[in-house]
Amino acid sequence: MFHKILIANRGEIALRIIRACKELGIKTVAVHSDADHEALHVKLADESVCIGPASSTDSYLNMRAIIAAAEVTDAEAIHPGYGFLSENAEFAEICTKCGIKFIGPSPEAMRQMGDKISARQTVTAAGVPILPGTTDSVESPDEAVRIANEIGFPVIIKASAGGGGRGMKVVHSPASLPNAFAMTRKEAEAGFGVPDVYIEKFCERPRHVEIQILADEQGNVVHLGERDCSIQRRHQKLIEEAPCPVISEDVRKKMGECAVAAAKEVGYTSAGTIEYLLDEDGSFYFMEMNTRVQVEHPVTEMVTGVDIVKEQIRVAAGLPLQCKQEDITIQGHSIECRINAEDPVKFTPFPGKIDGYHTPGGLGVRIDSAVYDQYTVLPYYDSMIAKLIVHADTREEAIRRMARALDEYIIDGIKTTIPFHQKVMENREFCEGEIDTNFLERVTL
Repeated sequence: MFHKILIANRGEIALRIIRACKELGIKTVAVHSDADHEALHVKLADESVCIGPASSTDSYLNMRAIIAAAEVTDAEAIHPGYGFLSENAEFAEICTKCGIKFIGPSPEAMRQMGDKISARQTVTAAGVPILPGTTDSVESPDEAVRIANEIGFPVIIKASAGGGGRGMKVVHSPASLPNAFAMTRKEAEAGFGVPDVYIEKFCERPRHVEIQILADEQGNVVHLGERDCSIQRRHQKLIEEAPCPVISEDVRKKMGECAVAAAKEVGYTSAGTIEYLLDEDGSFYFMEMNTRVQVEHPVTEMVTGVDIVKEQIRVAAGLPLQCKQEDITIQGHSIECRINAEDPVKFTPFPGKIDGYHTPGGLGVRIDSAVYDQYTVLPYYDSMIAKLIVHADTREEAIRRMARALDEYIIDGIKTTIPFHQKVMENREFCEGEIDTNFLERVTL
């Protein structure tokens, strides 16, 4: 096992990793920007190193500074969390060259599954269903129109290197396709440095369902069931739950088996997520793979009892997974609400000082957060400041528990999305499980 790990991240995920390390008896090193010197992850780590100014580019994305911090503190491994450098294959390679273990998959696996065209080719070889579309880059508007006519409208144009809901356009007619094609290629090159795009059939009212996998360096791969992440705004997840309330045992089994097959096809290690679109008829199609720990991993931990971050660390140390597929059982239901420092109506960032803070408690309530009373939410980083997670025996009980916990959660001094989540928990369609990725566009809260 490692003696010391550097956490190349901030906020709640940095704190989450520190907690896992402490329970494994591992010393921790926090890195931070000038602006984050009062951050909770800095206070709770065994050591801390300032790596640059407030800007992410000059600090949390500064590979040279992070490697230097690891070397000066004798950290044997780096955990990247999510976001920032977590899916950066170049950073993983640099870590290896410097004799530092990157806690995540290999650079080759990241590249293969991070490029969406390559990922579609990989999962197709593993027998995973994909939406009708291209498995190669589309090079011209004429080719795009021909392919779209063959597939049938509506279609979606996606950037091969895209992510986070960026670099995609839905097209409903041949007339609008050439302009959408040109705009997506331009956005792809500007945002990701690669203009390649592909086209696939657009699902009108799908659910976003993903399978959590864990894989070790001995070739063992397991899945931990599914999460339903359909409540989204502009492709950004807001609420997640496990298990999915509408999936049959047969579909669940097939989804899990396909996720394991995809991971084995690419020689994957560490934690990862295979994301699917689930159609209204029960058909599912591969969407993408996230080659890191997910924001929403706690709901899976709550229903399986598996500590995903600890398993990541153990696998990176060369140890085999502690569980086999037959050991994984789903117990109860879990829901996570992402609490953002945002106007709950406009969803615009609302940084500022917290001048009153009280967290909910009670059986089955978990808070993953790095804020505290008198903490100043900074304008430089992501607006998510907490994850409120609940667990109960049934989905109905979990919804009631979440509503109760949201009522108890007090964050004064700034606006947050707590009122939004309260409205969702009271919504009839949500409570009855009638949700899809267009939920917020068609439902008035």
